[in-house]
Amino acid sequence: MKTTMEGSAEGKKVYKLVLTGGPCGGKTTGQARLCTFFENLGWKVFRVPETATVLLSGGIKFSDLTTDEAYKFQENLLRTMIQMENTFFELGKSCTRNCLIICDRGVMDASAFVSKEKWDRMMRTNSWNSVELRDNRYNHIVHMVSAANGAEAFYSTEDHACRSEGVDLARELDYKSAAAWIGHPYFDVIDNSSDFESKVNRMIECVCQKLGIDTGDRLLTTSKKVKFLVSDLPKDSAFPAFQDFEVVHHYLQSAGPRVQARLRKRGQNGHFSYIHTIRRPHLHGQSIEVKTQLTHRDYLNMLTQRDDAHFTIYKKRRCFLVNNQYFQMDIYKDPGHPSKIIACSW
Repeated sequence: MKTTMEGSAEGKKVYKLVLTGGPCGGKTTGQARLCTFFENLGWKVFRVPETATVLLSGGIKFSDLTTDEAYKFQENLLRTMIQMENTFFELGKSCTRNCLIICDRGVMDASAFVSKEKWDRMMRTNSWNSVELRDNRYNHIVHMVSAANGAEAFYSTEDHACRSEGVDLARELDYKSAAAWIGHPYFDVIDNSSDFESKVNRMIECVCQKLGIDTGDRLLTTSKKVKFLVSDLPKDSAFPAFQDFEVVHHYLQSAGPRVQARLRKRGQNGHFSYIHTIRRPHLHGQSIEVKTQLTHRDYLNMLTQRDDAHFTIYKKRRCFLVNNQYFQMDIYKDPGHPSKIIACSW
């Protein structure tokens, strides 16, 4: 049972969730159901509207824009999205109840609609970076796979004023949307392997699992994390699109022999996120993990509690998608030895 979120001294939770997906993936219905579910638990739920839909419904047509105008529009869309989200994030901080903030798509979704060169230019011009926008900004990403990929009989564009994609284009956009989030540490893909009702329930259940909320018999579908030991690392060319991260684990001095505390530093290209994890003894058959996001300064301060009886763990984490399954491959490194251990989980 794992949690990673902002919270106050009184234990109030603020959980920032991105609900994304391909065309006709069930995102709108899923958001409404998720909202009702958490409101029934006594949570305050904020819903950040999809910025692209808000702007495009104002009469903007990409076919009418020049190349420079389209680039500037995408950049302003991203700025607007960030400001809208920040407004809701501030409300969440001041809320006296547990708060779920559902973002109808997140900032990385915009990268699916521009070339890599233009995206990199946008990042440089605005002093943004992918680690901050993708990994540090949100607690959890859930991708609802388009009906065009596995449930073609149910694919339709009739219920969305800004949607006109055919099945093939919808599949392409679905993959690009999912690929934009590869690398986020808490990324779930909800496919079309079940009927639609079960699909929505699986989405709600995966959010509850991350928050440590017992759904009882209200949601029957369960999911498991599976790990593999990989014998040999294939060449990079054998992988689908992937993101590599540097990861360092430091174990800390803890309050008792059965309590484990550790720090994780994770990032790429000189930009990092920091997580503090406490694992407590088993309770009712479950291992309890509480994860807290840290600033760089907090991370450095907590490093003084490092337990020298444990080795520091260095590894490269490779994240990628295969058949709508999100994989994280860890390549463990011994600082004094060239050998490596490779483990993969999904």
